[in-house]
Amino acid sequence: MVIKDIRIKDKRGWIRLIEVFIAILLITGALLIVARRNNTMGDSATYMEISREEIAVLRDIELNNSLRNEILSVNSLPVEWENFSTLLPNVKSRIEYLTPPNLKCQAKICWINRLCTVDELSGENIYAETVVISANLNKYSPRQLKLFCVEEEV
Repeated sequence: MVIKDIRIKDKRGWIRLIEVFIAILLITGALLIVARRNNTMGDSATYMEISREEIAVLRDIELNNSLRNEILSVNSLPVEWENFSTLLPNVKSRIEYLTPPNLKCQAKICWINRLCTVDELSGENIYAETVVISANLNKYSPRQLKLFCVEEEV
């Protein structure tokens, strides 16, 4: 009789131990899910902030008649960022002036119906926004101005 009671008490101890282990696993799993959601929301907030900055830069160029005319005057497309200094100096200086210090940005001008990418930027996340520059009072020549930005490491 005494031996049976000891074995039953030993089984209860093991069952309690297994219950505690499962509870720890459930709590750890829940914490990991919450942490992952918060991290994803942080990326989304970063994307929204950078996108807002890029759109502000592009909108400024889009609404400035002299910069629009400068973009429309270029005949050979695409125009890479390295060529902005010679072909579009005012546009380049405006982009550099309006770009926040935590971002490194490059622009490219392409035909409206063509793929427009850059290879020179490297980073974990490259953020891109586009605006269409299509016409002024004298000329209709639709093209896209695309701005690519990465966060600079501080």
